[in-house]
Amino acid sequence: MDPLDVAALRREYETEGLRRADLHPDPIEQFSIWFSAAVNAALPDANAITLATAPSDGKPSARVVLLKGFDQRGFVFFTNYHSSKGRELEANPQAAFAIYWVQLERQIRVAGGVEKTTREESAAYFHSRPRGSQLGAWVSHQSETIDARQILEGRLAEMTERFAGGAIELPPHWGGYRLVPDEMEFWQGRANRLHDRFRYTRQSDGSWAIDRLAP
Repeated sequence: MDPLDVAALRREYETEGLRRADLHPDPIEQFSIWFSAAVNAALPDANAITLATAPSDGKPSARVVLLKGFDQRGFVFFTNYHSSKGRELEANPQAAFAIYWVQLERQIRVAGGVEKTTREESAAYFHSRPRGSQLGAWVSHQSETIDARQILEGRLAEMTERFAGGAIELPPHWGGYRLVPDEMEFWQGRANRLHDRFRYTRQSDGSWAIDRLAP
């Protein structure tokens, strides 16, 4: 097989762009408008975000997780608190994420502080999940090294028996995080790589300043 010419991989953007007049003054509302458009367009995994965290030494890591809620308080995702991202957020409660909808030629970036959701919020979401996913939260010691898949299958059998016929408890090590944004950026692809970028920055009084950025 011939080596791929990665540098030659490109696509042209054809949208009409994004104007300041199109923007809602509140970035959470603007996010809701764009997110609704992505869902209504039936985009696969429209709520998949690339989440970046870093430990106290500053070495960043990123992974794809699913956004499970948002409102004026921030953006919510769920995980094992003992996972690598959980340990990093414990040491450094700051994070950022990017979401990209290639079909709409749109990208959103969000950054800010992170806090845990309440146990009540975590329990409500946990018990809305399929039973298999609830069991999986008990089975997987996320980010730990394991010797073989049989270890997971053995734990699954154990937990299936433990909770047979009854409700599955919320694991003490599992729950939600809320990213409280202090900066958000909306990117719309344009021809000739002259994309439209608008950044919202939270001000000390809680309002948002909007700036256009060079692409």
